[in-house]
Amino acid sequence: MKPTTEDLARLVYLEARLIDERRFDEWYALYADDAYYWVPLVPGQADGENHTSLMYEDKLLLRLRIERFGNPRSYSLHPQVRCLHVLQQPELESADLAAGRWTMRTNELYVETQGGRKQVYAAVVRHTLSVIDGALRIRLKRVDLLDCDAPLPSIQLFP
Repeated sequence: MKPTTEDLARLVYLEARLIDERRFDEWYALYADDAYYWVPLVPGQADGENHTSLMYEDKLLLRLRIERFGNPRSYSLHPQVRCLHVLQQPELESADLAAGRWTMRTNELYVETQGGRKQVYAAVVRHTLSVIDGALRIRLKRVDLLDCDAPLPSIQLFP
């Protein structure tokens, strides 16, 4: 399977919609087994392994986060946290056909609300995608928050 740019963009839109609709198990299934979800701490950060990040989570940590959402003793999640992603049209930033990897770049506004509190973040999001067992999967989601190096309140869901 060689995905089209439309196929790649459709996955980016689907990933955001599943988070917004709290369909976390379906969202989780979009990720490859060796995937990472990364939110760098500083602009231009080279990697998440050798530098402190706001978030650098493998698939196991993503599963633990999802389980926390359903735990009634997760008091920081009461009242319920809701979010909305507003995405520009994803663009194909790079393609490595030999490796079967594509990177999509998307400008995004992310809004998270809980009770009377609202947070708004601007970000450039890069999804590195691969075809695994005949289906597109996310290998890496990198969220470069515009103000990542500023003091930030706790982000509960997934920008």
